[in-house]
Amino acid sequence: MQKPAISKKPIRSLEDALEQCQALGMRVSRQRRFILELLWQANEHLSAREIYDRLNQQGKDIGHTSVYQNLEALSSQGIIECIEHCDGRLYGNISDAHSHVNCIDTNQILDVHVELSEEFLHQVEVQTGVNITGYTINFYGYRNSPSGQDSD
Repeated sequence: MQKPAISKKPIRSLEDALEQCQALGMRVSRQRRFILELLWQANEHLSAREIYDRLNQQGKDIGHTSVYQNLEALSSQGIIECIEHCDGRLYGNISDAHSHVNCIDTNQILDVHVELSEEFLHQVEVQTGVNITGYTINFYGYRNSPSGQDSD
């Protein structure tokens, strides 16, 4: 779902996200700011429903439709990340290239920056005939050992 941002500058902070909105001519409405602030504070991947619930628990008046529309606008412009998960779409604050660790027992998705060696990337290119311009890796594992198994 994520489309690359027009700007090559990575978005690494709330301020960067707000600047990118303005650079793209997007209005930084009160609701849009609420969503961006929450994603940067939470520092985890959240569903639209979780975002809606958390904002309303904080006393910020925002409707379901407004949450969904703003998430779509922000993710389509590459300001936030949107990933497809078995439970639906999840949104995160990192929009530049990165990989994920999927924790099976906690159902969390953790962001991680992994750099593969040039030698490894060259091997992939040779095997596939494709010029690699970017990559993401999905890791899967358990925070706690799976039931019935010990990690010795």
